[in-house]
Amino acid sequence: MRSIRVSAAVIHRDGMIYATRRGKGEFRGYWEFPGGKREEGESGEEAAVREIKEELGATIAVERFLVTVEYDYPSFHLMMDAYLASIADGELTLSEHSEARWLSLEDIDSVDWLPADILIVDELKSHFGL
Repeated sequence: MRSIRVSAAVIHRDGMIYATRRGKGEFRGYWEFPGGKREEGESGEEAAVREIKEELGATIAVERFLVTVEYDYPSFHLMMDAYLASIADGELTLSEHSEARWLSLEDIDSVDWLPADILIVDELKSHFGL
């Protein structure tokens, strides 16, 4: 089974968390924290910043490492590093996702998360005592 290493940004603002819905591909319709594959020689933080700039057109400031989750999907093993981040410059504009929402921690379970991203949601709940 092939392994994929990705970085995800848990972007927050005013007590809300940014979630995006996949618009195409195998997991179309599921919600995720935005991000993507790490490139050769790239740190997790660098990948998160680059991916958000490419996918959403904004620059983020990575505040801290949150968690690494591993999940076995049917065709690959995912290793995902999640980083707590805020918007440093620009506006989040969808180009690859079909929808986005700002969710409160109380409403974070209101969308259908990808299985690996559920592990990040669980970490957020644990971290914030929910």
